[in-house]
Amino acid sequence: MKHLGKGLAFLLLATVGVVAQETEKMAVPDYRQWVFLTSSLDLNYGTAAPPSHHMLDNIFVNPEAYGVFVKTGTWPDKAVLIKENRMAASAGTLSKAGYFQADVMDLEIHVKDTARPGNWAFFVSSDGKAPATLEPQSANCYSCHQEHAAVDTTFVQFYPTLMAIAAAGCVCLGACNNNCDN
Repeated sequence: MKHLGKGLAFLLLATVGVVAQETEKMAVPDYRQWVFLTSSLDLNYGTAAPPSHHMLDNIFVNPEAYGVFVKTGTWPDKAVLIKENRMAASAGTLSKAGYFQADVMDLEIHVKDTARPGNWAFFVSSDGKAPATLEPQSANCYSCHQEHAAVDTTFVQFYPTLMAIAAAGCVCLGACNNNCDN
């Protein structure tokens, strides 16, 4: 029965372009072909301390989940959001000022899975190449997303193309106690 669950998880996640080796690890080889939501420079949820280096990130979502969100303002089961964290470089042959994206530092993967506690799971690939490993429920990402996310534990408040859609529904812009279903 244990192996049946792993096979079922593979089939469900494979429908959104995700290859899952097991329920504790996953890889998303084609995420850069997905819907681009936003990019940011030095956005940091953990500390107010200045970073030791600049970082740019890109957020992608699987096309199927994006289509459902656009229609309903909520994420469907098996939605997958990827946060690709990249080093920001400033020296180049042409650049005299500003920053551009360099190597991938890591990937953070946020998966809606109603079979899991809290209906969402977080995975991290420490180098952006290796399969991502499931973060334990005690990791800060779970409580931070629960407390501060605008829609269904996702930071839609940072996705300008989706905020208007979310605003038509139930949105939280900080600690949320408005008893939304999402």
